[in-house]
Amino acid sequence: MKYQLMATMSSGFEAITAKELQELGYKTTTENGRVLFEGDQTDIAKTNLWLRSADRIKIILTEFKALTFEDVFQGVKAVAFEDYLPMDAKFPVTGRSVRSKLHSEPDLQAVTKKAIVDRMAAYYHRRTRFPETGNLFAFDINVTKDIARITLDTTGPSLFKRGYRVEAGGAPLKENMAAAMIMLTNWYPDKPFIDPMTGSGTLPIEAALIGRNIAPGLKRQFSFEGFDWFDAKILDAQKVAVQAEIKDDILDISGFDIDQNMIEIAKVNANNAGVLHDINFKQLAVKDLKVDQENGVIIVNPPYGQRLSNEEDVHVLYKQMGDVFRPLTTWSKYILTSDLNFQNYYGQRATKRRKLYNGALRADYFQYWAKRH
Repeated sequence: MKYQLMATMSSGFEAITAKELQELGYKTTTENGRVLFEGDQTDIAKTNLWLRSADRIKIILTEFKALTFEDVFQGVKAVAFEDYLPMDAKFPVTGRSVRSKLHSEPDLQAVTKKAIVDRMAAYYHRRTRFPETGNLFAFDINVTKDIARITLDTTGPSLFKRGYRVEAGGAPLKENMAAAMIMLTNWYPDKPFIDPMTGSGTLPIEAALIGRNIAPGLKRQFSFEGFDWFDAKILDAQKVAVQAEIKDDILDISGFDIDQNMIEIAKVNANNAGVLHDINFKQLAVKDLKVDQENGVIIVNPPYGQRLSNEEDVHVLYKQMGDVFRPLTTWSKYILTSDLNFQNYYGQRATKRRKLYNGALRADYFQYWAKRH
């Protein structure tokens, strides 16, 4: 059976996720925060395993015009929920309304839930209460410009939860954001890669997963594994296929941090991800960074805001970064920070800057491209 599927992602990363899907062979349509594609159960398993930049994969069950709550009720009730939900299913409903007449999100959720219960009650011979003690089936109703869309989440906890991170330290970078940041650069696995403020190691680990072609979802579980109608053999087969794609290439990836404790945590995380031997982790302050290689990429998510004691320290750090990075003319440098005055302290205008969102926090991605020789 073919499903209308949808990958969701943080604002600013739609093109990255669309490209990932296209490289896996799918035709895509992009919306704000979503990329739509078609697929069967194999594709649900495959995209959950492979997508690095997405948050979740959802099945679109229906779309309809909704000007009243009665429209919502009837539109939802028309879906064959009995094909998806066993009697004991746990089926929470979330809801959002954007530029629509129906702006009460709690009412939207309540009406949707009631419509699902009514549909199930009719199927299960007038049962009106369901125990909801079984596996999770998470539904979402989104009404944008008076068009309602009901989706079923196949992922579970967001895809950024790869399963390798034990401890994060301060305000960690989400794994899918780190992967997307890498995919926005000109880095290829045959080039050197440095993260000079690596924290818990997320950027080098994600680079190593990309470099070795290791599917990021390989070590985690998904909601669809609890769907009784989902063929369990499909995921097993996909995992075998994914294992066969792993490369043994030698990578030149380094992660440095001034804090030895963070280096130890980064090593544990890298070991959990199966890429510890691909990364050179070392305690080192940015001001002491010496680089011998050419034509590499530096990506850094410097501590900012709540992660440093005061602004002055941050600005000193930015100046040190500028002093160390600027002479590396064959290297491209990419810096993510929510400090929009970053360039003044770094001492150079960026070639390009891109607006991204780390959760709800806006952060700009300042890009300094290498000079062509």
